[in-house]
Amino acid sequence: MAAPPIRSNALIHARGLSKRFDKLLAVDAIDFDVERGEAFGFLGPNGAGKTSTMRMIGCVSAPSGGELSVLGM
Repeated sequence: MAAPPIRSNALIHARGLSKRFDKLLAVDAIDFDVERGEAFGFLGPNGAGKTSTMRMIGCVSAPSGGELSVLGM
């Protein structure tokens, strides 16, 4: 059964977003929204999951868990 649609006016909406590579948890249940007109960035040390998060937002890589909506999709 498909998950119910995410209801948010945010351009990017993430809840509990996670990415796992085998035993490595690269992104651990992050939550954020990016609203229209907002500037948003990711800061952190090497290996913090910034690129993995951007790849999920860009639909290059599927999340391992959580919800992600980009432009309402």
